[in-house]
Amino acid sequence: MSEIKVNSIKGVGASAAAITVNNTDGTCTANITNNLSNRNLIINGAMQVAQRGTSVTNISTEAYHTLDRFNLFTENSAGRLTMSQVADVHDGFAKALKLECTTADTSIASNETLGIQQKIEGQNLQSIQKGSSDAKQLNLSFYVKGNANATYTCELRDIDNNRINTQTFNVTSSWTKVSLTFAADTTGTFDDDNANSLQITWWLHAGSDYTSGTFATNTWATRVNANRVNSSSTSFFDSTSRTFFMTGVQLEVGSVATDFEHRSFGQELELCKRYFVRWNKSGTNRYTYSGGYSSHATSAFIDFDFSPEMRATPTASSTSDANITNSAWSHLSSDCAIYIGTATQSGSAARVFNAVDFSAEL
Repeated sequence: MSEIKVNSIKGVGASAAAITVNNTDGTCTANITNNLSNRNLIINGAMQVAQRGTSVTNISTEAYHTLDRFNLFTENSAGRLTMSQVADVHDGFAKALKLECTTADTSIASNETLGIQQKIEGQNLQSIQKGSSDAKQLNLSFYVKGNANATYTCELRDIDNNRINTQTFNVTSSWTKVSLTFAADTTGTFDDDNANSLQITWWLHAGSDYTSGTFATNTWATRVNANRVNSSSTSFFDSTSRTFFMTGVQLEVGSVATDFEHRSFGQELELCKRYFVRWNKSGTNRYTYSGGYSSHATSAFIDFDFSPEMRATPTASSTSDANITNSAWSHLSSDCAIYIGTATQSGSAARVFNAVDFSAEL
């Protein structure tokens, strides 16, 4: 009878064994710590939460337009697009981000840009050990498709130390899982705070200011704008038939893309509310606020308590109030807000918000 005797088994290029063998009793230990919960550093990767709305058309400016935590930026282009949350069931996912080009731009100026971003707080990145001799590799995986074959650029940008690492990825007309492993970086630590430290960008369109340099695949280097996007990348604005879909986004420590970490809708919503919350009279969160006063006082106070606490003191905006004038936010903090105004009717005072937005986005 033949025997195979090993101390351990590990993948080609891996730094640690996947399976270790006890030489005394022959028992095996599988090292699967990267399959534990809370390994996905991306929020709303399954595209479940869209507090601002499910579709915005004719986009020409940078904003968090629809899906929470996914910022869309576009600069200096005549191209226009629609961004939507759509139902597209596959591989355990029910929702996806969809971009549709509605106005093409084939005369590309040097300073044009278009892309999707997620920004991550430095205090959520400490397990990467970036900037130390024990720095870890990162794997970014996601599912994509489009109306036709395309090549785009994905960038990790270290905001704290002005460094980037870039790779290209391909899109076909069918859902494809992309897995990109990014090298460990022993230069520059992430700040341990609530500010933006790591920015993941999916570049979909760029002018020569970003494509004319030397593109280095999977190499950490000081950010030089000309080196950020591969010159052979597709322009999303090349045709009004162009589409781009994405879901199942996962960023994790290690060199291998593990199965997507599905979180419940409630969990994802709570994570998203740290950065943005909409209190909506007619939407999924329904609130009507009233402030009382006596015949000798005309002040009305409206309190908002944030649970979970927001990342930082938010900016606030509201629409459609009633029965109060001279109103203003008298207090804003990461855990609550107070609105105060002057009542315009006797006996009672009420303020009705159609929507109140609080944003502490990175």
